[in-house]
Amino acid sequence: MQSRTRRQFLGEVGRGMVIAGVGASVASDLGLCSAFGEEGAGRIALGQWRPLVDLLQQTPLDKLQTVLVAKLQSGEANVGQLVAAGALANAETFGGEDYVGFHTAMAMRPALEMSSQMPKGREALPVLKVLYQNTHQIQNSGGAKKRTLKPTEAASTAQASGQALRDAGRKPDVREAERIFAALASQPYEQAYNDLHDMVQDDTDVHRFVLAHRAYRLIDVVGPDFAHTMLRQCVRYCCDSEQERLSRNRPEPEVRSLLPKLMDQYGLVAKKLGSREADDAWMLRMSETIYRSNSKQAAEAVAEALAEGMAPEAVGEAISLAANALVLRQPDDGKRIHGASTGVHASDAMNAWRNMARVVDDRHAAAGLILAAYYTVRNTFPTDPLPAEADRELVKATDPQKLLAEAEEAIRDNDQSRAAAAIAIYGEEGHPVRPVFDLMLRYTVSEDGRLHGEKYYQTVTEEFATTRPALRWRHVVGLARVTASAYGFSRDDKPGFRAPGYEEACRLLNV
Repeated sequence: MQSRTRRQFLGEVGRGMVIAGVGASVASDLGLCSAFGEEGAGRIALGQWRPLVDLLQQTPLDKLQTVLVAKLQSGEANVGQLVAAGALANAETFGGEDYVGFHTAMAMRPALEMSSQMPKGREALPVLKVLYQNTHQIQNSGGAKKRTLKPTEAASTAQASGQALRDAGRKPDVREAERIFAALASQPYEQAYNDLHDMVQDDTDVHRFVLAHRAYRLIDVVGPDFAHTMLRQCVRYCCDSEQERLSRNRPEPEVRSLLPKLMDQYGLVAKKLGSREADDAWMLRMSETIYRSNSKQAAEAVAEALAEGMAPEAVGEAISLAANALVLRQPDDGKRIHGASTGVHASDAMNAWRNMARVVDDRHAAAGLILAAYYTVRNTFPTDPLPAEADRELVKATDPQKLLAEAEEAIRDNDQSRAAAAIAIYGEEGHPVRPVFDLMLRYTVSEDGRLHGEKYYQTVTEEFATTRPALRWRHVVGLARVTASAYGFSRDDKPGFRAPGYEEACRLLNV
């Protein structure tokens, strides 16, 4: 397998965006797309993507993969174009208001990234898996007749601000929130995304965090003209979440009073964040402090570190390691730890906040990291982290190929502890990480993962790359454990299943 850089791969995707190859109607759309114009009665304008979007929404599920593979093999479409159309089909249908729908949306960009890492001939498998799930849920929900996102009018720009958006979400008035965000979206999308964070930071919920990050990351796939379509899903999700809170008579989130208090107390509202680097001792101490604290204490520890001038990257790294501790410390009592588990959710949420902190202003970066710490330690485990010493002693190999083979055998046996031990020893021996990622990638693609497999794989690869060498292998050990948990289980926790559509895709691709 000859590897390509992410930049090269996405560059190829971008160069091919305008040749979707799904009919003569595409030509008339080129350069004419608008985020707000109508495209038929009550339909949002999707420009050059509309033919592929319709295809994904309307093709019978039992014919979908045959059609998509034919388009790939004929050169009519590439995987990036399919992901773009899938993301827009998902957004139009669900608008961030369907549990399976928004999880599928959050898997789109990771699936595209994974595609660039697959062996020759198998590149399409991650994308085909997610698109199969996407169309399945669309058709289960009413198909093309279900359209949550519809054309919307913008409010006056004089009325539009991040705080006005947040206040509309608290009512919750989804129509007003949509109008305000449409006005904000008249700015460059980076600024609209920054303003969106006043709403995103109004509660602690993994889905509002990760959806905001993943929707933003899809903009360079669908194109800037469709940034509003991607991001307005977050607006509707937040309004929907607030409506559910009110209907269940739940109290107002603590962070609505705690976050402004900490931001003011530590002078972070208008502070330019610092650049102090952390040594390994500080990193271990800080990550342990966060993990051993309750939510309020962890939030304050992060606020204090930022006020002292610690770089956001260093603070984010410490929270990321605390989230990973949840993956490694969950009791190994035979329960599945993949999917919506405490550790996977905390890790995905933290990865989202680290990425978002890199692109928003300092106020929102500080607030986001404080929220990340608060969310991460809402539950902790008193157990020691994997791998246990007893499991280490069972692993006799030091040869890299034998250690990988032992890890794979453990995955197929659903032996979380042994998989963790084999990969921990592999890392300690100084072997390269890419063969481990290749092994985990193969099983992430083939297994269901309870809607979280793609996101968590992407989380770990990114956190490994941005964590110091002395500590980064903890993330890969966590991935080995989660992969062993997921192997062979359906979304309903029944054994003996692969991901829906996976085996058909392999057959059509002759792999």
